Amino acid sequence: MYWVDRLPGGVCALPVDRATRQAWLIWTTAIVVYIAALFHRTSLGVAGLEASERFGVGPAVLGTFTVLQIGLYALMQIPTGLLVDRFGPRRVLTAAALMMGLGQTLFALADTYPLGLAARAVLGVGDAMTWVSVLRLAAAHFPARRFPMIVAISSVLGGVGNLVATVPLTLLLGSAGWTWTFLCAGLVTGAYALVAFRRLRDVPLGVIVPVLEPESARTVLRKVATAWRVPGTRLGFWTHFSTMSTPAVLGLLWGFPYLVEGQGMSRAGASSLLSLLVVGAIVSGPVLGGVISRKPELRMPIALWFLGATVVAWTGLLAWPGGVVPTPFVVVVFLVLSLGGPISGIGFALARDYNPMHRVSTATGVVNVGGFAAVTTSALAVGVLLDLCDGLPPAQAYRIAFLSMGATLLLGFWRTAVWWRRARTAVFEAEARGEDVPVQLRLRRWDAYTAA
Repeated sequence: MYWVDRLPGGVCALPVDRATRQAWLIWTTAIVVYIAALFHRTSLGVAGLEASERFGVGPAVLGTFTVLQIGLYALMQIPTGLLVDRFGPRRVLTAAALMMGLGQTLFALADTYPLGLAARAVLGVGDAMTWVSVLRLAAAHFPARRFPMIVAISSVLGGVGNLVATVPLTLLLGSAGWTWTFLCAGLVTGAYALVAFRRLRDVPLGVIVPVLEPESARTVLRKVATAWRVPGTRLGFWTHFSTMSTPAVLGLLWGFPYLVEGQGMSRAGASSLLSLLVVGAIVSGPVLGGVISRKPELRMPIALWFLGATVVAWTGLLAWPGGVVPTPFVVVVFLVLSLGGPISGIGFALARDYNPMHRVSTATGVVNVGGFAAVTTSALAVGVLLDLCDGLPPAQAYRIAFLSMGATLLLGFWRTAVWWRRARTAVFEAEARGEDVPVQLRLRRWDAYTAA
């Protein structure tokens, strides 16, 4: 078989053929943790200028907050997958809520740069454990045919956390202040960990999961290497790398300063425009999820068309004469980029389809590393380039700094196209051997050249 849905010991992990009421309750409980994670992750997006004043730091050092948080997120993805495989998503998601609550509480009280860094590090580790856990719960409680739609809806609802971290957070910071705003967010998140622990279930009722013994470091590395060797996993990695990096860097850190300093917008106008990244994802997510669920063979063409449109839009943004771009064009660019979040979920569907269930969490972690590695390097590069461009007009400085994001986009586009063709070849070879494949693909003329 090209892929199977069984855990070690032959115990089926997906006995359900329909979504039950309990499945929806468990998923709803888990998604609240993910919404909180998205809020905490993007809260620095509109608080960046306040953070710069509070800690007395410049652009490159300010970027370190996001680089540290997202870097730890990326580094934790494979360990998180292994933790979920070992201890189950219920325990991991509960620990995630506790750590996010602690991290945001520390950030609320921090008044020095080192303490602020420590707080974002704790927050990043907690954030890192949410998405893989949510996907594992969805894979265990919902039928395989519904998995892409559940991923899309989960991503869209996570956007609620992003949305709260734009205009509402800007207003709260202006009225309640830094300490009370982040302190309340941290305490509420930490308290919700008890709800998650009581309501979540790793598998549906009646399913017995074998107890897995702790694995040696060599076994863990072999498991990761096995997942990485699967062409579908590699394709998922590069799809996630390329589709989410540009909108995520803008939403997490540099979009708000770019609009205020580089484009001369007011803070309220910038936060409203930044919210388009979230609103566009919320609107388009269910539509894209429905299309991909019904016709999974369209998921990679959709991703590649999006990447082509993103390259065109980003080129127009950076090449605009004078550097100050008309607001209507910025709106169009942000709406195009808003599709990146929902489309990046294709990477997780690829990991789910082309790996056995006992390795899905590890493969999902590998895929998730792709996007956040791209975000980490791009966010750091933008901050460094802005420092180097000190003295230039802000519009010109941001244009130069954003070239690094364009380079990341082009790299991801190229590798995605390469591995799409290689993954197609692997599917056709599996079909020729008489194996079952998760998606039926139509053989194209250029597939023969790839196979050769």
